[in-house]
Amino acid sequence: MNKTPTPHIAAQYGEIAETVLMPGDPLRAKFIAETFLEDARLVSSVRGILAYTGLYKGVRLTVMASGMGVPSIGIYSYELYNFYDVKNIIRIGTAGAITDGIELRDIIIGIGASTNSSYAEQYGLKGTFSATASWELLSAAVEAARESGAPARVGGLITVDNFYDDNFDNTLAWSKMGVLGVEMEAAALYCNAARAGKRALAICSVSDNLLTGARLTVEDRRSSLVEMITLGLDTAVKIENE
Repeated sequence: MNKTPTPHIAAQYGEIAETVLMPGDPLRAKFIAETFLEDARLVSSVRGILAYTGLYKGVRLTVMASGMGVPSIGIYSYELYNFYDVKNIIRIGTAGAITDGIELRDIIIGIGASTNSSYAEQYGLKGTFSATASWELLSAAVEAARESGAPARVGGLITVDNFYDDNFDNTLAWSKMGVLGVEMEAAALYCNAARAGKRALAICSVSDNLLTGARLTVEDRRSSLVEMITLGLDTAVKIENE
């Protein structure tokens, strides 16, 4: 039985590609579609979460916003994997650096996502689930970064439920475990992919440095993270052409 459209996505079955790029911001999704995709068509706009399907280097892709935080990407990625038969979701977002030597606009390719979220408790696991990226997407992203010369580092992310933390040391403590950056979505995406038997990867451009206080402007976050966006698109092309 066809379960589309869903309560949160208005696209008909088949209107969303097998590989989806997910920025958090709907306006960033619109920017990517208008700037990088050919023949881009809006296929969903429920609750202002924009989704476009088009072509990039001849490959059919969808770019769709996830909104902010674990609950939001948890809903959208679940519906994409389980109702639209999406195979690959690549989060292309921003992160805050918590380790020395990482500059604004550097790219973190998230090999794994630690978290302070209780999202994985739904699975009833007798232990702690390690939320990790899919090797196929990870290796494709590393290869694409090498080819383009993008300033990318592979490492761990920490997915948090709270953007504002009353105890800043709680976040910085993760850097002692080798975590490179903090963001708000990757762990839920990785969990949903694992449970559905699908693939996921988070590629994050550094928008803030929590150690120095340096940060990009809102407009820079939306429109100037071209290297990170291109890396996500090129990763999608590689995985589709494998």
